[in-house]
Amino acid sequence: MDKKAIFTQVSQLEERLGELHHELRGLKEQLAYLIEENHYLHIENENLRDRLEAQEEAQEEGKNDKPTKKPFVGEGYDNLARLYQEGFHVCNTHYGSIRSDGDDCLFCLSFLHQK
Repeated sequence: MDKKAIFTQVSQLEERLGELHHELRGLKEQLAYLIEENHYLHIENENLRDRLEAQEEAQEEGKNDKPTKKPFVGEGYDNLARLYQEGFHVCNTHYGSIRSDGDDCLFCLSFLHQK
């Protein structure tokens, strides 16, 4: 083979690798977004189930009886979950700072999973 042909093939391969790298980066960003959205929806689903269970218990026990309920997760918790979804830390270690490149923070996640 000619040296020029080999150089051309190497250049073309390098371009294709660059395109694949760019495509892989885009897929990684989409995956990170979907994981965070899934986590947010999971939290919201848990909150809705808790509310539904509390309403069902209240209906079964009657209005005069004081039912034993799980602690109600309120609007503040939903706001913190939304802030985390938007890319901010909600843990006491880095509260309010922007999370880098959508990376998950274990402190934030453990805080959000507390009941």
